[in-house]
Amino acid sequence: MGGRPMQPTLPIPADTTAVPPLLLVDGHNLLWGATFGFPAPIYSRDKTRLLTGLFAFFALLRVAIRNEIPGGSPEVIVVWDGEHGSRARQQEHDGYKASRPTDDDALLPLRFLPDVKRGLDSCGIAWIELDQAEADDVIATLVHATPSPRSVIVMSRDRDYYQLVTDRVHVLNTRFRAGHRLVTPDEVYARHQVTPDQWTDFRALAGDPADEIPGVHGIGAKTAARLLDGGLHLEDLPASGRLATGRGRTVAEQYDLALKWRDIIRLTTTLDLPHHPTGTPSPALPRPADIVEELGLW
Repeated sequence: MGGRPMQPTLPIPADTTAVPPLLLVDGHNLLWGATFGFPAPIYSRDKTRLLTGLFAFFALLRVAIRNEIPGGSPEVIVVWDGEHGSRARQQEHDGYKASRPTDDDALLPLRFLPDVKRGLDSCGIAWIELDQAEADDVIATLVHATPSPRSVIVMSRDRDYYQLVTDRVHVLNTRFRAGHRLVTPDEVYARHQVTPDQWTDFRALAGDPADEIPGVHGIGAKTAARLLDGGLHLEDLPASGRLATGRGRTVAEQYDLALKWRDIIRLTTTLDLPHHPTGTPSPALPRPADIVEELGLW
């Protein structure tokens, strides 16, 4: 368990519309994108230290807050994957994330992690890291515990978060084109022909290549969406008549396996967290160069 101690939780004002949006940042997801997706490498002045991941992490976060968050003054919490966060799901499915590369080049972003955490501390930005939990589950717990009508935005390119999307909970993917970066329930349906409430059923059938969950053999995204059409869930399929013919028979044969995949894909919302949102805006982020300077790394 770790993280920067947050201020004591403050009482939420009676008028919860006055509470700033809560921005939950999938830290490793952003750090990987920052390290490998920034337009140019960043080095220290003497060219001895590579600083790309550190500099770009704060640059991308600052731009996202400025351009994508209504009002531009959210409460920000960065959430990191715990070292053993994947263990529970790997015990259920030994192929879970099993083929992700572990060579030095692929793990380059981890070199920047200690300094990114120091940078967050210096800026007064809270972060959470639980050794036995994935960031997805910590974020899901925070979303679940945040009372309506407070707006929550999850910053990540990971589509696992689509299961959390509601009218007040959106996913921010800065790689999408301008105007479509905040993923709403309508966006989820337009892209995949299922609702956020059906997302885990959909992925259980079609699979999730990013996490190496195979889904039901022979069932692709279009077939999965068609089987679930009308708001159905896996429990509804046996009595629906849709498993009697064609690809539906394949689902019937692997039905218990589909239920297993869904259990793995579902995010946990009941973790015991070391701290919680305060309901107050986080300090504005300085320029990334100033953060690097504050850390003594230029």
